[in-house]
Amino acid sequence: MTVELEQILLQLMEPDNAVIQQATAQLKQTFKDPAIIPALCAVMSGSQNPQIRQSASVMLRLRVKKHWKKISPSDRERFAFMQETEHTVQHSLSQLCAVMVKHETPDRWPTLMQLLSQSTKSSNPHDRQVGLLLLNKVIQSNPEAFKPHFCQLLQLFSTVLQDHSNPTTLYYCILTLTAITIYTGSEEMNQMRSIIPSVIIALKHLIMANQDQASEAMEVFNELMESEVSIIIPYVADIVRFCIEVGSDTTLSNSLRVKALSSIAFLIKLKSKTVLKQKLLNPILQAIFPVLTAAPPPGEQDPEDEENDSGDGTDSDNPKQCAIQIIDTMALHMPPEKLFQQLMPFTRTCLVSEDPYQRKGGLLCLAVLAEGCADHMRTKMLSSVLQTVCQSLSDSNQVVRSAALFALGQFSEHLQPEISQYCAELMPLLLGYLSSLNQAKVGHVTKAFYALENFMENIGSDIEPYLPTLMDTMLSALINTEKLKIKELAVSAIGAIANAAKELLVPYFTSIIESLKGFLTATTEEMRSVQSQSLDTLSVLARTIGKDVFSPLAAECVQLGLNLTDTIDDPDLKRCTYSLYSAISTVSPESLTPHLTAITTVMLLALKSDEGITAHIEEDKTFVLLDDDDDDDNDEETDEEVDLEQDTETDVHDVTGFSVENAYIDEKENACDALGEIAYNTGTAFQSFLESCFQQVYEMRDFPHEDVRRAAFGAMGQFCRAQHKVWKENPTEVNHQALLKLLDVVLPCFVETVQTEPERQVVMGILESMNNVIKSCKEEVFRNPLRLKEISYVIRDVLKKKTVCQDAGGDEADDEDQQAEYDAMLQEFAGDGIPLLASSVPADKFAPFLNDLLPLIISKAKSSCTVADRSFSLGTIGEVLHALGSVSGGRGVAGRLSNRLLPVLVAGVKDSDPEVRNNSVFGLGCLAQAAGPIVVSDYPMMLSVFSNLLAKESNLLVIDNLCAAICRMIMSNVAAVPLEQLNKRIPLHTSMDLDENKTVFRCLAMLYTHSPALIVNLMKPIVAASGHVLCSKSTDKETQNTLAVLMKEMAQHHPADFQAAVISLPAEQKAELSAAISAS
Repeated sequence: MTVELEQILLQLMEPDNAVIQQATAQLKQTFKDPAIIPALCAVMSGSQNPQIRQSASVMLRLRVKKHWKKISPSDRERFAFMQETEHTVQHSLSQLCAVMVKHETPDRWPTLMQLLSQSTKSSNPHDRQVGLLLLNKVIQSNPEAFKPHFCQLLQLFSTVLQDHSNPTTLYYCILTLTAITIYTGSEEMNQMRSIIPSVIIALKHLIMANQDQASEAMEVFNELMESEVSIIIPYVADIVRFCIEVGSDTTLSNSLRVKALSSIAFLIKLKSKTVLKQKLLNPILQAIFPVLTAAPPPGEQDPEDEENDSGDGTDSDNPKQCAIQIIDTMALHMPPEKLFQQLMPFTRTCLVSEDPYQRKGGLLCLAVLAEGCADHMRTKMLSSVLQTVCQSLSDSNQVVRSAALFALGQFSEHLQPEISQYCAELMPLLLGYLSSLNQAKVGHVTKAFYALENFMENIGSDIEPYLPTLMDTMLSALINTEKLKIKELAVSAIGAIANAAKELLVPYFTSIIESLKGFLTATTEEMRSVQSQSLDTLSVLARTIGKDVFSPLAAECVQLGLNLTDTIDDPDLKRCTYSLYSAISTVSPESLTPHLTAITTVMLLALKSDEGITAHIEEDKTFVLLDDDDDDDNDEETDEEVDLEQDTETDVHDVTGFSVENAYIDEKENACDALGEIAYNTGTAFQSFLESCFQQVYEMRDFPHEDVRRAAFGAMGQFCRAQHKVWKENPTEVNHQALLKLLDVVLPCFVETVQTEPERQVVMGILESMNNVIKSCKEEVFRNPLRLKEISYVIRDVLKKKTVCQDAGGDEADDEDQQAEYDAMLQEFAGDGIPLLASSVPADKFAPFLNDLLPLIISKAKSSCTVADRSFSLGTIGEVLHALGSVSGGRGVAGRLSNRLLPVLVAGVKDSDPEVRNNSVFGLGCLAQAAGPIVVSDYPMMLSVFSNLLAKESNLLVIDNLCAAICRMIMSNVAAVPLEQLNKRIPLHTSMDLDENKTVFRCLAMLYTHSPALIVNLMKPIVAASGHVLCSKSTDKETQNTLAVLMKEMAQHHPADFQAAVISLPAEQKAELSAAISAS
């Protein structure tokens, strides 16, 4: 049979299709012969043709994979690693052994272990190479099975890594070390640590021999950083120096340099404190700035400056982009004070250079700092960096101007709200760029649109003076320009304009819809990106233009979405339809109700789908079809089931990795977001879909991409809120039990994932989602007696930086007063939960947990902490006191806390930052209201503090809150406040803080009953403030009613004074006041 089999395999290599088909049919017949296994072994070891030997080993591997149970023990033992000289055949043979290790643990295959031992220790370099190849493949297939042998393996690696004359053995050795890293324990720690210097030296030799292999082998650093970072802490400086050296060497390949620079970024992300402690920040900056500012080769451009660039700056396959990413990662993970101290000298030198690429590098550096160091840049350097960027917008070199536009776009996105104050200076500059759309290069215009959109989106009603120019420019572009990219940008810009203008855009609404119609119903592939953008802009309009304006179009828009997903299979287009449905649910949920089956079906299919996921196969599986499982023998059913199971499992061995297209990731993310929002907004109509949607979204909590995980946790929270809303509207026991069941699944999942999730953004999303659930469901969250403790403890863990995503390695001392802004933001999300807990359970029940949490919050009020930390601390204290004022037992708990909190709040009133002062004043008012009689003895001191503040305070928001705080003191104990003195010294509420209107007018109503003469003396400012508040769309019903009743009383009992006060009001306010009085 051996000769016949070899002949068939030879025929399969013929270039004649007829011969190949005949040979394939013969091979299928041969495969049914039980002697096929020994025959393949014989061909594999005896054929003179290396291609035949390789083919035999591939087919044998496939046979082993599918039919392991049918192979006799004696045949299994015949599989051995032959003496083979061809590398391709060696590779196939090693994969065969790797598949077998999946079925038989190494200890049950002594032949293999003996072969590994002999070959890897052989004095023959070729034998060692073959042995390391085999060792690598079998360990990669089943690393845990080799755990008992890890110590021996590490001894072997230590020896092999000294063999610098055999780079291939170095390569396989390092790959194998990478494979076992995640499985090593404390017993191997010292051995692992001791070989790190040898790994670095070995990689240097491997780079000289084979840069591609060196690049792959360098993954060992990332694996060590992620799974066993304590191993490399002593060698971090050596690893960084090595990566700097490789990343800076322009004679090396881009892929190798990118790998080295990416390792530095990964280290900074995971262990930024170690980088700072070991004083590695400056050496890294010294190395990456020349990379960042390097000019491209003559006649070429950087990818982001090319005409076809998308403008999103996402290309990371070149060293320059990697250098930018390192600075971006620093900004996200290092304290701004420490980073800027060392970074800004490099940046300033670049910005004043004669070399345009130096200037470009300086601007890109400023641009990527904006996200991670937003607070620092907003509060300490906004004016200067904006001046630099604006000057660069008129630079003589377009490369510099493009970088300035990118920087301005980044600033506009992240440095809010302060940057919006520069609207008058920036809008004319940006509009100037759009005056010649058809003549300009598309790549440059893309960056101008990016800057304009990000700036416009956040300026709110300040956009009004520019609306005619903006809309004329955009609508003209949609009609007149030939370039599809310009049309796409204009459509996107209309969405940004809508986000700012909201109802101000109503006069343009019909024209916008008419312009979009042609794009929305397009059928050609070339129009797809404009079509997708049109759907996104339509979604923005649904949310912003006003319910009355958009609702008439809602049903038609839903049908449009369904028609598109029925006819076009495009992940980006489908993603846009999900966003559209979600937006429509906010203005016209009833339009979605008849179509929920179709809508949820397509979204669930998107979540289940593995479309866009590409498996990277290690070798060409030419013979897969030859081993279709079509044997004639009637195996027992159970045996077949086992084989199917094994086939699924072992097929993964051929896969070296997976990649997922971004469009499919975005589609899954949007599907989760949309399902959650639609569930909440459609309420009872969604009930029959809730369980199936929840189950599928719940599966996505472990999805590899963090954006999908974050969206899944957000949707899970929305499902809880949706069920709570349904129960409130229809309070049956069935609905209540469904809510409790959902909460019992979701909340433990939230708590566990906060502690174990490595990605900070996901944890922030979970905390935000958990806070929203507590805010909506309140006491229902705590029906389970363990829940209060679990949530309190997870908040405490985040505040103590004990979770996985907080670099909780414990290998270095932590500087409490300095941390990355995003680390502080994470703690703020956790801290936001404390007032929510306080408002949801009886105060005495929460008190023990509050006593644990408060010191962690108070510690952030120190003067050495950042403004953001101080503001967060004092704001949280104020919100907790406010919550205690409305729950059972709150007065007693607030009273017991007053001695601890009063000094902190009083110190905060004297802070240099207005936001901190504002929060402190609010907190003092809430303390007076919550603690009641216990703090009355402190009233004179508090009033003195307020009086001193008022003498020099210019911030209207602080004055508003001061007025409201005194109102709280009055309502808590009117007798303890000297009203006549206050009448002369405290100004009336300015209505800058609309949230406090309720407090102020409730107090005025109470005082009118208690001391009417006092209020009559203040008639004119009270009436003026009332007219202003009644005209505000943000004023809630309760405040309107309180105010209307007060005005009616004053008009009836003091008509002359009242009319004298009303006469000076604007006509609109007079009308609102008259209508409110008539309605009350």
